[in-house]
Amino acid sequence: MVVFINGSFGVGKTTVARLLRGALAGSAVYDPELFGFVLMRLAKWTTFKRPAADDFQNFRLWRRSAVGGVRLFRLLFRGPVIVPMTFSRREYFDEVVAGVRRFDPEVRVFCLRAGLPTVEKRLAGRETESEGPGADWLARRIVECAEAHRDPHFGEPVETDGRPAREVCEDIFRRVVSRQ
Repeated sequence: MVVFINGSFGVGKTTVARLLRGALAGSAVYDPELFGFVLMRLAKWTTFKRPAADDFQNFRLWRRSAVGGVRLFRLLFRGPVIVPMTFSRREYFDEVVAGVRRFDPEVRVFCLRAGLPTVEKRLAGRETESEGPGADWLARRIVECAEAHRDPHFGEPVETDGRPAREVCEDIFRRVVSRQ
C-alpha cells in the first residue's frame, strides 16, 4: 500500500507522515521533495534543458523519480510507504499517482487542509522565512494550494485547523486500516 499525504506547505504533512510511520507496522516514509531540491540546485549549475518555472515538479525527471522512489521503497519495506508531498497541479498529481498505481493498485491519497491563517502561523512557528528570497514564491504557493485543495480530486480531505498532529494521524490511521 502507498499512502500519499498531500497538502499545502506548512499544513503538517511531514509531521503526520512521521507519526503515521510509527502507527503502521513495517511502514516507511519516502519524501520525493528531497530529490527535487537536489534537482533545482543541479539546474542552476548545469546547462541541461530545464523548465522555465521555479518549481521542481515542472521537471519530468522529478515526476519520474518520484514514482521510481516509491517503487523502490515498496520493494524494500513490507509495510505501507507514506509519501508526504504538495501537489496542486492536477496533471502532475495524476501523473505521479497513476505511475504508482501501475505497480501498486492499493493507493490512498489524503489531503491535509487548513485555513491560510493556520498555515501562515505554522510556517512562522517553524521559522520559515516570510521575507527575503523565496518568500513571494511560498506566499503564492500556499494560496494556490488552499484553492486547489478544496477539490477532493487531490485526496480525501482531512481538516487540520485546531487539531494536533497526533489527532490528524489517528484520523488517517483509522481510515487506512478500515479499508485493509
